Amino acid sequence: MRAYSCPVSLRDRKRARTRQLLVEVATELFERNGYEETTVAEIAAAAEIGTRTFFGYFSSKEELLFPESDARVQATITAIASRRPGEGPAEVLLRALRTVGDDSDEMVSRLAVLRLRLFQTVPAVRGRALQVQLDAQREIGRQLAAAFPEQLDEVSAGALTGAFVGAIAGALAVVLDGSEHRDDPAALHAAIRAATEVALAPWLRDLPS
Repeated sequence: MRAYSCPVSLRDRKRARTRQLLVEVATELFERNGYEETTVAEIAAAAEIGTRTFFGYFSSKEELLFPESDARVQATITAIASRRPGEGPAEVLLRALRTVGDDSDEMVSRLAVLRLRLFQTVPAVRGRALQVQLDAQREIGRQLAAAFPEQLDEVSAGALTGAFVGAIAGALAVVLDGSEHRDDPAALHAAIRAATEVALAPWLRDLPS
């Protein structure tokens, strides 16, 4: 995913390349050998780094499956902070979703398909996914409540954020599981945006100005 801050140093670019390589080789190993059968040492060896170095990038195999979760939350926070005149909280969230889709296809990638399958079959992955979702909802909700105090309190901000995150998760589960457009990231992103707009329709209409 594209950076959202100042220009990235050479050292940071090298780290980003190594991080992406770890994700790619891990995806290959998980698909070929099985998630639970693949060790961190095997992933590190395939990326030609040491096991200790691996843990400088990811704390576990589970974390490796969600390489852009923090970046997506940050993109949403950035959208909230840069809200436009007349733009309500639901509009801000939808704009953030468009930005994420424009910047990266990770959400509908080969890794995303694998992640969905592992969510359904591996308890540790399911637990990590739910924690990632809960953490995202909590942080985005907090930022929304702070940015729109006249429209949202903590409870309504949490409800709106839950609708937003839940709609994305629900749409992803459907489009990645059997979509005829699986090889067309733009079509998948469009389907996810359309579904999320439907889920947020009451918030687009009914929030007080």
